[in-house]
Amino acid sequence: MEHPMPGKVETLKARKEEALHAGSPKAIQRQHDKGKMTARERVEYLLDEGSFQELDMLARHRAHGVGLDHARPYTDGVITGFGTVDGRQVCVFSQDFTVFGGALGEVFAEKIHKIMDLALSLGVPMIGLNDGAGARIQEGVVSLHSYGGIFHRNVASSGVIPQISVIMGPCAGGAVYSPAMTDLVFMVESTSHMFITGPDVVKAVTGEEVTLEELGGAMTHATKSGVATFVSPDEKACLDDVRYVLSFLPSNNLEEPPYFEPVDSPERLTPELVEVMPPSSNLPYDMKKVIHAVVDDGDYVEFHSHWAQSITCGLARLDGHVIGIVGNQPFVLAGVLDISASEKASRFVRMCDAFNIPLVTFVDVPGFMPGTDQEYGGIIRHGAKLLYAYCEATVPRIQVVTRKAYGGAYVVMNSKSIGADLAYAWPSAELAVMGPEGAVEIVYRRELKEAADPVLRRADLVDEYRERHANPYLAAERGIIDDIIDPADTRKVLAGALKVLRTKREELPRRKHGNVPL
Repeated sequence: MEHPMPGKVETLKARKEEALHAGSPKAIQRQHDKGKMTARERVEYLLDEGSFQELDMLARHRAHGVGLDHARPYTDGVITGFGTVDGRQVCVFSQDFTVFGGALGEVFAEKIHKIMDLALSLGVPMIGLNDGAGARIQEGVVSLHSYGGIFHRNVASSGVIPQISVIMGPCAGGAVYSPAMTDLVFMVESTSHMFITGPDVVKAVTGEEVTLEELGGAMTHATKSGVATFVSPDEKACLDDVRYVLSFLPSNNLEEPPYFEPVDSPERLTPELVEVMPPSSNLPYDMKKVIHAVVDDGDYVEFHSHWAQSITCGLARLDGHVIGIVGNQPFVLAGVLDISASEKASRFVRMCDAFNIPLVTFVDVPGFMPGTDQEYGGIIRHGAKLLYAYCEATVPRIQVVTRKAYGGAYVVMNSKSIGADLAYAWPSAELAVMGPEGAVEIVYRRELKEAADPVLRRADLVDEYRERHANPYLAAERGIIDDIIDPADTRKVLAGALKVLRTKREELPRRKHGNVPL
Protein backbone atom coordinates (compact mmCIF):
# COMPACT_ATOMS: atom_id res chain seq x y z
CA MET A 1 0.00 0.00 0.00
CA GLU A 2 1.32 3.41 -0.97
CA HIS A 3 2.28 5.68 1.95
CA PRO A 4 -0.24 8.57 2.22
CA MET A 5 2.23 11.16 3.53
CA PRO A 6 3.77 12.33 0.20
CA GLY A 7 0.30 13.08 -1.12
CA LYS A 8 -0.60 15.00 2.03
CA VAL A 9 2.64 17.00 1.75
CA GLU A 10 1.74 17.85 -1.86
CA THR A 11 -1.68 19.11 -0.70
CA LEU A 12 0.02 21.23 1.97
CA LYS A 13 2.41 22.66 -0.60
CA ALA A 14 -0.48 23.50 -2.94
CA ARG A 15 -2.36 25.28 -0.16
CA LYS A 16 0.70 27.25 0.92
CA GLU A 17 1.35 28.17 -2.70
CA GLU A 18 -2.23 29.46 -2.85
CA ALA A 19 -1.60 31.50 0.33
CA LEU A 20 1.55 33.01 -1.21
CA HIS A 21 -0.57 34.30 -4.10
CA ALA A 22 -3.68 35.35 -2.18
CA GLY A 23 -3.94 38.63 -4.09
CA SER A 24 -4.83 38.60 -7.79
CA PRO A 25 -2.10 39.48 -10.33
CA LYS A 26 -4.19 42.54 -11.27
CA ALA A 27 -4.28 43.77 -7.63
CA ILE A 28 -0.53 43.19 -7.29
CA GLN A 29 0.11 45.15 -10.48
CA ARG A 30 -2.01 48.04 -9.19
CA GLN A 31 0.05 48.02 -5.98
CA HIS A 32 3.33 48.15 -7.93
CA ASP A 33 1.99 50.87 -10.24
CA LYS A 34 1.46 53.11 -7.19
CA GLY A 35 5.14 52.67 -6.25
CA LYS A 36 4.16 50.33 -3.40
CA MET A 37 5.58 46.94 -2.53
CA THR A 38 3.34 44.00 -1.68
CA ALA A 39 2.88 42.96 1.95
CA ARG A 40 5.30 40.04 1.50
CA GLU A 41 7.93 42.09 -0.33
CA ARG A 42 7.92 44.52 2.58
CA VAL A 43 8.44 41.81 5.18
CA GLU A 44 11.24 40.24 3.14
CA TYR A 45 12.93 43.63 2.71
CA LEU A 46 12.59 44.65 6.37
CA LEU A 47 13.84 41.45 7.98
CA ASP A 48 17.23 39.75 7.71
CA GLU A 49 17.34 37.50 4.66
CA GLY A 50 15.74 34.10 5.21
CA SER A 51 14.80 34.85 8.84
CA PHE A 52 11.01 35.25 8.47
CA GLN A 53 8.81 32.49 9.90
CA GLU A 54 5.17 32.98 9.03
CA LEU A 55 2.29 32.11 11.34
CA ASP A 56 -1.41 31.61 10.50
CA MET A 57 -0.63 31.40 6.81
CA LEU A 58 -3.65 29.14 6.24
CA ALA A 59 -6.14 31.18 8.27
CA ARG A 60 -9.22 32.39 6.44
CA HIS A 61 -12.45 34.15 7.33
CA ARG A 62 -15.55 32.35 8.53
CA ALA A 63 -18.06 35.16 7.94
CA HIS A 64 -20.97 33.35 6.31
CA GLY A 65 -24.08 34.92 4.86
CA VAL A 66 -22.62 38.42 4.47
CA GLY A 67 -21.68 38.21 0.81
CA LEU A 68 -18.14 36.88 1.26
CA ASP A 69 -18.81 33.11 0.91
CA HIS A 70 -17.42 33.05 -2.64
CA ALA A 71 -14.08 34.57 -1.57
CA ARG A 72 -12.12 32.91 1.24
CA PRO A 73 -8.44 33.55 0.44
CA TYR A 74 -5.75 32.19 2.74
CA THR A 75 -4.00 34.72 5.07
CA ASP A 76 -7.26 36.75 5.13
CA GLY A 77 -5.38 39.89 4.10
CA VAL A 78 -2.61 40.11 6.69
CA ILE A 79 0.77 38.40 6.97
CA THR A 80 2.07 37.72 10.49
CA GLY A 81 5.16 36.10 11.96
CA PHE A 82 8.60 36.67 13.42
CA GLY A 83 12.15 37.13 12.17
CA THR A 84 15.27 39.15 12.89
CA VAL A 85 16.57 42.66 12.26
CA ASP A 86 20.38 42.81 12.51
CA GLY A 87 20.17 39.43 14.25
CA ARG A 88 17.70 40.66 16.88
CA GLN A 89 14.28 38.99 17.17
CA VAL A 90 11.17 40.99 16.21
CA CYS A 91 7.50 40.23 15.56
CA VAL A 92 5.75 41.70 12.57
CA PHE A 93 2.39 41.99 10.84
CA SER A 94 1.98 43.28 7.30
CA GLN A 95 -1.44 44.23 5.97
CA ASP A 96 -2.10 43.11 2.41
CA PHE A 97 -3.94 45.66 0.28
CA THR A 98 -4.28 43.11 -2.54
CA VAL A 99 -6.67 40.98 -0.43
CA PHE A 100 -9.99 42.67 0.50
CA GLY A 101 -8.14 46.02 0.25
CA GLY A 102 -6.41 45.13 3.52
CA ALA A 103 -9.72 45.57 5.37
CA LEU A 104 -9.84 44.16 8.90
CA GLY A 105 -12.23 41.34 9.73
CA GLU A 106 -12.44 38.96 12.68
CA VAL A 107 -9.79 36.43 11.56
CA PHE A 108 -7.49 39.19 10.28
CA ALA A 109 -7.64 40.79 13.75
CA GLU A 110 -7.19 37.48 15.58
CA LYS A 111 -3.93 36.98 13.69
CA ILE A 112 -2.72 40.43 14.80
CA HIS A 113 -3.84 39.75 18.40
CA LYS A 114 -1.83 36.52 18.42
CA ILE A 115 1.39 38.08 17.13
CA MET A 116 1.05 41.03 19.54
CA ASP A 117 0.60 38.61 22.44
CA LEU A 118 3.66 36.67 21.31
CA ALA A 119 5.80 39.82 21.03
CA LEU A 120 4.83 40.89 24.55
CA SER A 121 5.47 37.47 26.08
CA LEU A 122 8.85 37.16 24.32
CA GLY A 123 9.85 40.76 25.11
CA VAL A 124 10.65 41.70 21.50
CA PRO A 125 9.73 44.74 19.38
CA MET A 126 6.39 44.68 17.54
CA ILE A 127 6.41 46.18 14.04
CA GLY A 128 3.14 46.81 12.22
CA LEU A 129 3.14 47.51 8.47
CA ASN A 130 -0.20 49.21 7.84
CA ASP A 131 -1.82 49.30 4.40
CA GLY A 132 -5.55 48.77 4.69
CA ALA A 133 -8.94 50.27 4.09
CA GLY A 134 -10.11 50.06 7.71
CA ALA A 135 -12.92 47.87 9.05
CA ARG A 136 -14.37 45.18 6.77
CA ILE A 137 -17.89 46.53 6.33
CA GLN A 138 -19.40 43.09 5.63
CA GLU A 139 -18.32 41.85 9.06
CA GLY A 140 -19.91 44.85 10.76
CA VAL A 141 -19.63 45.30 14.51
CA VAL A 142 -17.38 42.23 14.80
CA SER A 143 -14.69 44.22 12.95
CA LEU A 144 -15.04 47.13 15.35
CA HIS A 145 -14.88 44.79 18.35
CA SER A 146 -11.73 43.27 16.86
CA TYR A 147 -10.05 46.69 16.64
CA GLY A 148 -10.60 47.08 20.37
CA GLY A 149 -8.53 43.95 20.95
CA ILE A 150 -5.60 45.54 19.10
CA PHE A 151 -5.88 48.82 21.05
CA HIS A 152 -6.03 46.97 24.36
CA ARG A 153 -2.82 45.12 23.49
CA ASN A 154 -1.12 48.35 22.37
CA VAL A 155 -1.65 49.76 25.84
CA ALA A 156 -0.60 46.54 27.61
CA SER A 157 2.65 46.56 25.59
CA SER A 158 3.28 50.30 25.99
CA GLY A 159 6.59 50.97 27.71
CA VAL A 160 7.32 47.23 27.86
CA ILE A 161 8.36 46.54 24.25
CA PRO A 162 9.04 49.04 21.44
CA GLN A 163 6.00 49.28 19.18
CA ILE A 164 6.60 50.65 15.69
CA SER A 165 3.92 51.56 13.16
CA VAL A 166 4.81 51.91 9.50
CA ILE A 167 2.09 53.55 7.39
CA MET A 168 2.45 52.33 3.81
CA GLY A 169 -0.96 53.10 2.35
CA PRO A 170 -4.32 54.27 3.64
CA CYS A 171 -4.96 54.17 7.39
CA ALA A 172 -8.39 55.54 8.24
CA GLY A 173 -11.11 55.64 10.89
CA GLY A 174 -10.55 53.36 13.88
CA ALA A 175 -7.39 51.96 12.26
CA VAL A 176 -5.43 55.14 13.05
CA TYR A 177 -5.72 54.72 16.82
CA SER A 178 -3.40 51.74 17.02
CA PRO A 179 -0.50 53.62 15.36
CA ALA A 180 -1.29 56.65 17.53
CA MET A 181 -0.65 54.56 20.66
CA THR A 182 2.61 53.06 19.45
CA ASP A 183 6.04 54.58 20.15
CA LEU A 184 7.01 55.57 16.61
CA VAL A 185 5.07 56.27 13.42
CA PHE A 186 6.88 56.09 10.05
CA MET A 187 5.18 57.45 6.92
CA VAL A 188 6.03 57.45 3.22
CA GLU A 189 5.72 60.60 1.13
CA SER A 190 2.76 60.66 -1.29
CA THR A 191 1.69 56.97 -0.84
CA SER A 192 0.67 56.85 2.84
CA HIS A 193 -2.29 58.61 4.45
CA MET A 194 -3.85 58.80 7.91
CA PHE A 195 -7.13 60.41 8.89
CA ILE A 196 -10.20 59.80 11.05
CA THR A 197 -12.62 60.90 8.33
CA GLY A 198 -11.77 61.06 4.62
CA PRO A 199 -12.09 64.04 2.25
CA ASP A 200 -15.58 63.01 1.06
CA VAL A 201 -17.04 62.90 4.56
CA VAL A 202 -15.25 66.13 5.49
CA LYS A 203 -16.89 67.83 2.50
CA ALA A 204 -20.33 66.37 3.25
CA VAL A 205 -20.27 67.41 6.92
CA THR A 206 -18.34 70.70 6.93
CA GLY A 207 -18.40 71.82 3.29
CA GLU A 208 -14.60 71.99 3.39
CA GLU A 209 -12.79 70.82 0.25
CA VAL A 210 -9.46 69.14 0.93
CA THR A 211 -7.29 66.68 -0.96
CA LEU A 212 -6.20 63.30 0.42
CA GLU A 213 -2.62 64.54 0.64
CA GLU A 214 -3.50 67.82 2.38
CA LEU A 215 -5.79 66.11 4.86
CA GLY A 216 -3.70 63.13 5.89
CA GLY A 217 -0.48 62.91 3.86
CA ALA A 218 2.94 62.24 5.35
CA MET A 219 4.08 65.88 5.34
CA THR A 220 0.79 67.05 6.87
CA HIS A 221 1.36 64.73 9.82
CA ALA A 222 5.07 65.53 9.93
CA THR A 223 4.65 69.32 10.01
CA LYS A 224 1.18 70.12 11.38
CA SER A 225 -0.19 67.37 13.62
CA GLY A 226 2.98 65.73 14.93
CA VAL A 227 1.49 62.27 14.30
CA ALA A 228 4.38 61.13 12.06
CA THR A 229 7.74 60.70 13.79
CA PHE A 230 9.67 60.02 10.57
CA VAL A 231 8.92 60.59 6.88
CA SER A 232 10.77 58.80 4.07
CA PRO A 233 10.78 59.45 0.32
CA ASP A 234 9.89 55.85 -0.63
CA GLU A 235 9.07 52.48 0.92
CA LYS A 236 12.58 51.01 0.85
CA ALA A 237 14.05 54.11 2.48
CA CYS A 238 11.28 53.91 5.08
CA LEU A 239 12.03 50.27 5.97
CA ASP A 240 15.77 51.08 6.07
CA ASP A 241 14.94 53.84 8.56
CA VAL A 242 12.95 51.39 10.71
CA ARG A 243 15.93 49.03 10.86
CA TYR A 244 18.25 51.92 11.73
CA VAL A 245 16.09 53.38 14.51
CA LEU A 246 15.65 49.88 16.00
CA SER A 247 19.44 49.73 16.48
CA PHE A 248 19.05 52.42 19.19
CA LEU A 249 16.25 50.70 21.10
CA PRO A 250 16.38 47.81 23.57
CA SER A 251 14.21 44.77 22.87
CA ASN A 252 12.20 45.47 26.02
CA ASN A 253 12.10 47.58 29.19
CA LEU A 254 14.27 45.15 31.19
CA GLU A 255 17.20 45.40 28.77
CA GLU A 256 19.72 48.12 27.96
CA PRO A 257 19.84 49.56 24.43
CA PRO A 258 22.42 47.93 22.10
CA TYR A 259 26.01 48.97 22.81
CA PHE A 260 28.59 49.39 20.03
CA GLU A 261 32.30 49.67 20.73
CA PRO A 262 33.05 53.32 19.85
CA VAL A 263 35.73 54.36 17.40
CA ASP A 264 35.19 57.99 18.43
CA SER A 265 37.18 58.57 21.66
CA PRO A 266 35.16 59.71 24.70
CA GLU A 267 38.15 61.97 25.49
CA ARG A 268 37.77 63.87 22.19
CA LEU A 269 37.61 67.61 22.78
CA THR A 270 35.05 69.88 21.09
CA PRO A 271 36.96 73.17 20.55
CA GLU A 272 34.57 74.12 17.73
CA LEU A 273 31.92 74.76 20.41
CA VAL A 274 33.90 77.70 21.81
CA GLU A 275 33.08 79.57 18.59
CA VAL A 276 29.46 78.43 18.24
CA MET A 277 27.96 81.12 20.48
CA PRO A 278 27.24 84.47 18.72
CA PRO A 279 28.57 87.69 20.31
CA SER A 280 25.06 88.89 21.24
CA SER A 281 22.57 86.75 23.16
CA ASN A 282 19.83 88.03 20.82
CA LEU A 283 21.42 86.26 17.84
CA PRO A 284 20.54 82.64 16.99
CA TYR A 285 22.81 79.63 16.48
CA ASP A 286 22.08 76.03 15.54
CA MET A 287 21.77 73.74 18.60
CA LYS A 288 22.11 70.75 16.28
CA LYS A 289 25.73 71.82 15.63
CA VAL A 290 26.34 71.47 19.36
CA ILE A 291 24.73 68.02 19.38
CA HIS A 292 26.62 66.79 16.30
CA ALA A 293 29.92 67.93 17.84
CA VAL A 294 29.28 66.11 21.12
CA VAL A 295 27.90 62.70 20.03
CA ASP A 296 29.79 59.71 18.59
CA ASP A 297 30.64 60.23 14.90
CA GLY A 298 28.27 63.22 14.75
CA ASP A 299 25.45 60.70 14.29
CA TYR A 300 22.12 62.07 15.58
CA VAL A 301 18.72 60.56 14.69
CA GLU A 302 16.19 63.35 15.07
CA PHE A 303 12.56 62.56 15.94
CA HIS A 304 9.76 64.81 14.55
CA SER A 305 12.33 66.91 12.68
CA HIS A 306 9.61 68.84 10.76
CA TRP A 307 7.30 69.55 13.72
CA ALA A 308 7.70 71.91 16.70
CA GLN A 309 11.16 72.91 15.48
CA SER A 310 11.90 75.24 18.39
CA ILE A 311 12.96 72.07 20.22
CA THR A 312 15.01 69.16 18.92
CA CYS A 313 14.75 65.59 20.22
CA GLY A 314 16.58 62.48 19.07
CA LEU A 315 18.80 59.50 19.77
CA ALA A 316 22.57 59.26 19.50
CA ARG A 317 25.50 57.42 21.08
CA LEU A 318 28.12 58.73 23.46
CA ASP A 319 31.06 56.43 24.22
CA GLY A 320 29.11 53.67 22.43
CA HIS A 321 26.06 53.94 24.70
CA VAL A 322 22.66 55.19 23.49
CA ILE A 323 21.47 58.53 24.86
CA GLY A 324 18.32 60.59 24.31
CA ILE A 325 18.89 64.28 23.59
CA VAL A 326 16.50 67.18 24.08
CA GLY A 327 17.67 70.67 23.11
CA ASN A 328 16.06 74.06 22.66
CA GLN A 329 16.68 75.33 19.12
CA PRO A 330 17.53 79.08 19.10
CA PHE A 331 17.28 79.03 15.29
CA VAL A 332 13.48 78.68 15.49
CA LEU A 333 11.39 81.17 17.49
CA ALA A 334 14.49 81.79 19.65
CA GLY A 335 14.08 78.28 21.14
CA VAL A 336 10.88 79.18 22.94
CA LEU A 337 8.68 76.46 24.50
CA ASP A 338 5.20 76.41 22.96
CA ILE A 339 2.37 73.87 23.04
CA SER A 340 3.79 71.66 20.26
CA ALA A 341 7.38 71.79 21.55
CA SER A 342 6.20 70.81 25.05
CA GLU A 343 4.22 67.86 23.72
CA LYS A 344 6.98 66.68 21.40
CA ALA A 345 9.62 66.74 24.12
CA SER A 346 7.43 65.22 26.84
CA ARG A 347 6.52 62.26 24.66
CA PHE A 348 10.19 61.76 23.79
CA VAL A 349 11.33 61.99 27.43
CA ARG A 350 8.77 59.39 28.51
CA MET A 351 9.84 57.00 25.73
CA CYS A 352 13.49 57.29 26.77
CA ASP A 353 12.59 56.73 30.41
CA ALA A 354 10.52 53.64 29.54
CA PHE A 355 13.39 52.10 27.57
CA ASN A 356 16.35 52.86 29.86
CA ILE A 357 17.85 55.58 27.68
CA PRO A 358 19.76 58.28 29.65
CA LEU A 359 18.72 61.86 28.90
CA VAL A 360 21.00 64.79 28.05
CA THR A 361 19.23 68.17 27.88
CA PHE A 362 20.82 71.21 26.21
CA VAL A 363 19.18 74.39 27.48
CA ASP A 364 18.86 77.74 25.74
CA VAL A 365 15.31 78.82 26.50
CA PRO A 366 13.98 82.39 26.74
CA GLY A 367 10.64 81.22 28.19
CA PHE A 368 7.22 79.95 27.20
CA MET A 369 5.52 81.36 24.11
CA PRO A 370 3.24 84.28 25.06
CA GLY A 371 -0.12 85.05 23.40
CA THR A 372 -3.84 84.32 23.57
CA ASP A 373 -3.71 81.39 21.14
CA GLN A 374 -1.16 79.66 23.38
CA GLU A 375 -3.04 80.44 26.60
CA TYR A 376 -6.41 79.39 25.15
CA GLY A 377 -4.77 76.30 23.66
CA GLY A 378 -3.66 75.28 27.15
CA ILE A 379 0.07 76.06 27.27
CA ILE A 380 -0.17 75.68 31.07
CA ARG A 381 -1.43 72.11 30.69
CA HIS A 382 0.92 71.19 27.87
CA GLY A 383 3.98 72.77 29.50
CA ALA A 384 3.08 70.77 32.61
CA LYS A 385 3.35 67.56 30.55
CA LEU A 386 7.04 68.22 29.93
CA LEU A 387 7.58 69.12 33.57
CA TYR A 388 5.78 65.92 34.60
CA ALA A 389 7.76 63.79 32.14
CA TYR A 390 11.13 64.98 33.48
CA CYS A 391 10.06 64.77 37.14
CA GLU A 392 8.87 61.21 36.57
CA ALA A 393 11.97 60.02 34.65
CA THR A 394 14.33 57.79 36.65
CA VAL A 395 16.98 57.24 33.97
CA PRO A 396 20.28 59.16 34.33
CA ARG A 397 19.53 62.83 33.59
CA ILE A 398 22.07 65.53 32.73
CA GLN A 399 21.45 69.21 32.01
CA VAL A 400 23.82 71.47 30.05
CA VAL A 401 22.89 75.18 30.03
CA THR A 402 24.52 76.75 26.98
CA ARG A 403 22.97 80.22 27.11
CA LYS A 404 19.52 81.47 28.18
CA ALA A 405 17.79 79.70 31.06
CA TYR A 406 14.95 82.02 31.98
CA GLY A 407 12.02 81.60 34.32
CA GLY A 408 9.75 78.58 34.57
CA ALA A 409 10.94 77.32 31.20
CA TYR A 410 14.43 76.83 32.67
CA VAL A 411 13.00 74.83 35.59
CA VAL A 412 11.00 72.65 33.18
CA MET A 413 14.08 71.87 31.05
CA ASN A 414 15.45 69.17 33.36
CA SER A 415 16.83 71.47 36.05
CA LYS A 416 18.52 70.28 39.25
CA SER A 417 15.40 71.18 41.24
CA ILE A 418 13.23 68.68 39.36
CA GLY A 419 15.67 65.81 39.72
CA ALA A 420 18.49 66.18 37.20
CA ASP A 421 21.42 64.09 38.48
CA LEU A 422 24.03 66.51 37.17
CA ALA A 423 23.75 70.07 35.88
CA TYR A 424 26.50 71.78 33.90
CA ALA A 425 26.73 75.25 32.36
CA TRP A 426 28.92 76.95 29.82
CA PRO A 427 30.42 80.33 30.84
CA SER A 428 27.91 81.90 28.41
CA ALA A 429 24.96 80.62 30.49
CA GLU A 430 22.39 83.14 31.75
CA LEU A 431 20.30 81.71 34.59
CA ALA A 432 17.71 84.29 35.61
CA VAL A 433 14.02 84.79 36.36
CA MET A 434 13.69 86.64 33.05
CA GLY A 435 15.74 88.35 30.36
CA PRO A 436 17.59 91.56 31.29
CA GLU A 437 15.27 93.81 29.23
CA GLY A 438 12.09 92.54 30.90
CA ALA A 439 13.65 92.52 34.36
CA VAL A 440 14.79 96.16 34.08
CA GLU A 441 11.30 97.25 32.97
CA ILE A 442 9.84 95.76 36.16
CA VAL A 443 12.54 96.40 38.76
CA TYR A 444 13.37 99.96 37.68
CA ARG A 445 9.95 101.07 36.44
CA ARG A 446 9.77 104.21 38.64
CA GLU A 447 13.40 105.20 38.03
CA LEU A 448 12.91 104.97 34.26
CA LYS A 449 9.79 107.12 34.45
CA GLU A 450 11.71 109.86 36.23
CA ALA A 451 14.97 109.61 34.21
CA ALA A 452 16.02 112.62 32.09
CA ASP A 453 16.91 110.26 29.21
CA PRO A 454 14.91 107.01 29.74
CA VAL A 455 16.37 105.28 26.64
CA LEU A 456 19.98 105.82 27.71
CA ARG A 457 19.21 104.96 31.36
CA ARG A 458 17.43 101.76 30.28
CA ALA A 459 20.45 100.69 28.18
CA ASP A 460 22.79 101.28 31.14
CA LEU A 461 20.55 99.36 33.54
CA VAL A 462 20.21 96.45 31.08
CA ASP A 463 24.02 96.22 30.75
CA GLU A 464 24.39 96.39 34.53
CA TYR A 465 21.72 93.71 35.09
CA ARG A 466 23.23 91.45 32.44
CA GLU A 467 26.67 91.79 34.04
CA ARG A 468 25.34 91.04 37.53
CA HIS A 469 22.65 88.42 36.94
CA ALA A 470 22.90 86.93 33.43
CA ASN A 471 25.71 84.50 34.24
CA PRO A 472 26.10 81.01 35.72
CA TYR A 473 28.16 82.00 38.78
CA LEU A 474 25.35 82.75 41.23
CA ALA A 475 23.81 79.35 40.40
CA ALA A 476 27.21 77.68 40.83
CA GLU A 477 27.66 79.36 44.23
CA ARG A 478 24.37 77.82 45.32
CA GLY A 479 25.04 74.36 43.89
CA ILE A 480 22.14 74.75 41.44
CA ILE A 481 24.79 74.13 38.75
CA ASP A 482 27.29 71.37 39.60
CA ASP A 483 30.06 72.71 37.41
CA ILE A 484 30.78 75.41 34.84
CA ILE A 485 32.67 73.86 31.96
CA ASP A 486 34.69 74.96 28.95
CA PRO A 487 32.54 74.22 25.84
CA ALA A 488 35.62 72.40 24.44
CA ASP A 489 35.28 69.83 27.27
CA THR A 490 31.56 69.16 26.74
CA ARG A 491 31.89 65.71 25.16
CA LYS A 492 34.55 64.57 27.60
CA VAL A 493 32.58 65.77 30.65
CA LEU A 494 29.32 64.18 29.44
CA ALA A 495 31.03 60.86 28.66
CA GLY A 496 32.53 60.75 32.15
CA ALA A 497 29.25 61.77 33.81
CA LEU A 498 27.22 59.16 31.95
CA LYS A 499 29.75 56.49 32.91
CA VAL A 500 29.32 57.34 36.59
CA LEU A 501 25.51 57.48 36.33
CA ARG A 502 25.22 54.01 34.81
CA THR A 503 24.73 52.49 38.26
CA LYS A 504 21.92 54.92 39.17
CA ARG A 505 18.99 53.26 40.95
CA GLU A 506 15.74 54.89 41.98
CA GLU A 507 12.95 53.25 43.94
CA LEU A 508 9.48 54.45 43.01
CA PRO A 509 6.63 54.60 45.52
CA ARG A 510 3.84 52.07 45.02
CA ARG A 511 0.90 53.44 43.08
CA LYS A 512 -1.32 52.41 40.23
CA HIS A 513 -0.08 55.30 38.07
CA GLY A 514 0.28 59.05 38.26
CA ASN A 515 -2.23 61.41 36.69
CA VAL A 516 -0.40 63.07 33.78
CA PRO A 517 -1.89 66.50 32.91
CA LEU A 518 -3.15 65.22 29.56
